[in-house]
Amino acid sequence: MSGPVRPTFGVIILTMGNRPKDLDRSLASLLNQREVDLDVVVVGNGWQPVGLPEGVKAHGLSENLGIPAGRNAGVSLVQGELLFFLDDDARLPENDILARMAMEFAADPTLGMIQPRVVDPLGRKAPRRWTPRLFVGNRARSSPAMNVWEGAVAIRRNAFEYAGGWPEPFWYAHEGIDLAWRVWDGGFHVRYDGGIEVQHPAIEPTRHAEFYRYQARNRVWLARRNLPLPVGVLYVSVWAGVSAVRLRSRTGLAETLRGYRIGLSQPGGERRPMSWRTIWRMTRAGRPPVI
Repeated sequence: MSGPVRPTFGVIILTMGNRPKDLDRSLASLLNQREVDLDVVVVGNGWQPVGLPEGVKAHGLSENLGIPAGRNAGVSLVQGELLFFLDDDARLPENDILARMAMEFAADPTLGMIQPRVVDPLGRKAPRRWTPRLFVGNRARSSPAMNVWEGAVAIRRNAFEYAGGWPEPFWYAHEGIDLAWRVWDGGFHVRYDGGIEVQHPAIEPTRHAEFYRYQARNRVWLARRNLPLPVGVLYVSVWAGVSAVRLRSRTGLAETLRGYRIGLSQPGGERRPMSWRTIWRMTRAGRPPVI
């Protein structure tokens, strides 16, 4: 008589090859997971990964395609009804992290995606963006999530496929919002799990000019891709006001305006406006797709 079927995760690690020691630690933490089966691929964004542990696949991209497209490139190469995306500088501090996530998926068929709580391994203060809710409060408290920090997330493959994967035109910034919104629109819900911990260095992203451009452009694309017209106009207007308050330089202002112009004039991918039912579900869960 056969025993229970172990959950299988298809795991995608994206790396540019410039953090080999971090990648080694990330892989070691994955291969230490128990009570799950793993099918792991390391995607080299612009390089060919080498020297990987036995059983770990390597997939090199001839050029850097950006973060969302790089992650998408690994999905078809791994098996499993569950997918797990892990940055090369993130790691799992306990050996039951994926097993605990699998149990949550098994217990709730409507759970589409999980983002765990992220902590700095040296105890530095966690950035605000790591906790995907309006008011952070106790970071160990779990809650619904309308966006995710992308460095360590688990998702059902069918929810990922419904969403159309990570939004490749984005290149960088806000791809976790787009994916979460589309998972919600697929009839699932997204959970921030404060009881499951992953580790990642607490380093604030450098505010280069392109940061301001990408975030403004992608806010517009989020609305154009996913929101009914009146909600999309409100969403962009709200974030334009938030951005204006946060800007501290003329360069930032110029690049932000450039980003809005690009977002309005250039295509950002397939438009699939979410249903009003989804908007109501997200509102009831605490955060309508406006801010």
